[in-house]
Amino acid sequence: MVATLQVYLYLIFFLVIFALCVWALVDLLRRPTAAFPSAGKRTKSFWGAILGVATAVSFMSIPPPIGLGFLSFLGLLSAVGAIVYLVDVRPAVAPYNRRRGPRGPSGGW
Repeated sequence: MVATLQVYLYLIFFLVIFALCVWALVDLLRRPTAAFPSAGKRTKSFWGAILGVATAVSFMSIPPPIGLGFLSFLGLLSAVGAIVYLVDVRPAVAPYNRRRGPRGPSGGW
């Protein structure tokens, strides 16, 4: 009973890490390339490489019924890459959209 619970918790833990990496990668792909240097962050291709590798490693870390089940210690590092992007880079490039530079204050008096 306890061993089965541990396996399910382990599976859920690595599925959450994989979902986090996929979310960060999809968000990255939606951002314009020029937003990254304008916001003072590394290039989009740098973050694309980091998040692409993180997503692949996090998939390989998922236990065998779904993933490959190895490199689990690197799965934790992939979560770090995704979290750094989502917490630091994403808010910095969020004001930029595809057509123009940073958005001005919305609404306002």
